[in-house]
Amino acid sequence: MNFDRFVERLRARGRLLVSAIVAFGVLMSPGAQAASFQPLEIVTQSGVQVFSVEMATTEEEKTTGLMYRKELPDGKGMLFDFSPEQQVSMWMKNTYISLDMIFIRADGRILRIAENTEPLSTRIIASGGLAKGVLEVVAGTAQKYGIRPGDQVAHPLFNGR
Repeated sequence: MNFDRFVERLRARGRLLVSAIVAFGVLMSPGAQAASFQPLEIVTQSGVQVFSVEMATTEEEKTTGLMYRKELPDGKGMLFDFSPEQQVSMWMKNTYISLDMIFIRADGRILRIAENTEPLSTRIIASGGLAKGVLEVVAGTAQKYGIRPGDQVAHPLFNGR
């Protein structure tokens, strides 16, 4: 390899490194951060199902939820923190993906599941009792994995589990 080619490769790698550093800085700036995901487990009769969930804890995050998204991969979801336990009402306004909404009590037990919700609907979907959290996953998940009311959810939001 001659010296000129060697220098050109170093310059190309340097430009690539600078681009990577700039891209990392943009991703890590406030407002542009990717959502952090946390593991959540649901113990069903057929075994333990593990999900990777985004947390919705602020009023803005809870109001926006999964609105405007075009897809939600299997095994991913959003967990809404409604501490303290309370009556919860949800809707599908501006939500393009049909969802299963899993309402969870403070002790981590599933209270109710609203399956295959209607995209873009403003119909109110109520918890039907006191709930501390709501897990939204892609429609069909509850049926696919045999998730039912009474199943146990393991996540730090629910009594430190």
